[in-house]
Amino acid sequence: MGRGGIAMTILEVINKTTPFFQRHGVDSPRLTIELMLAHVLQTNRLRLYLDFERELDEATLARLRELVRRRAAGEPLQYVLGEAEFCGLKLAVDRRVLIPRPETEWLVEAVVNRAPRTVLDVGTGSGCIALAVARRLPQARVFACDVSEGALVVARENARRHDLEKNVRFFASDLLSACTDGWRVEAIVCNPPYISRGEWGQLPREVRDFEPGLALLAGEDGLEVMRRLAPQARQHVSETGWVALEVGAGQRGVVVAIFEKHGFALEEVVTDLQGHERVVILRPAVGR
Repeated sequence: MGRGGIAMTILEVINKTTPFFQRHGVDSPRLTIELMLAHVLQTNRLRLYLDFERELDEATLARLRELVRRRAAGEPLQYVLGEAEFCGLKLAVDRRVLIPRPETEWLVEAVVNRAPRTVLDVGTGSGCIALAVARRLPQARVFACDVSEGALVVARENARRHDLEKNVRFFASDLLSACTDGWRVEAIVCNPPYISRGEWGQLPREVRDFEPGLALLAGEDGLEVMRRLAPQARQHVSETGWVALEVGAGQRGVVVAIFEKHGFALEEVVTDLQGHERVVILRPAVGR
């Protein structure tokens, strides 16, 4: 990318940066630089194609060079751009929070389809689940907690960004430890950490080196958080309520067994379009 006052057009930047990204193993290299250009120029990708011959000034090129450097070093594109899209919401993200995944939208759909009146999102991170539910269910009372104060700062910013501050109440808590005795909600929803220590080294470097381990790692077998959450959830879900959980590949059976041990019964398993068991819904067992 040009330096020393040498102007470059949008097309020249794309043509020069695409092979650079290819050499550094960046996925979708041309799309990546186009998204960066659209972000810096505050426009959309279609407009780039109409403005291919537009020359970029040195200040714009300097900003682009920094973004390119970060992406080539392995930093996820969402962190580089400072935002990610989830359920139609553009959310601020940085290294304090996990990047929202498209597969977690199945968890949101499972919650929204049941239209609960009160919802508690445990380990809210960027606030993506809580805010998506609040947007879709404006009459619901939505609560969201996280053990990370940094994550809560990001989540509250996202609530302000989408004018949902009055719809979601955020609070600090290690799982449900800060919830008062006797306080119950109709729905508890959680996308918990479920990566085992053995799997950690096999994760892509973009995940392992940049995303918060606190939001990913769950002990030796990936189930430590589930074991802690199950008894707490039983105390704080109403007798007619339910718990919705995203689970890792192959974890459905053991997660259900953990929750059954603490007085839950399996109600539904939600399978995604690839056939993966993505979400489990559990209810308090009768007489337990």
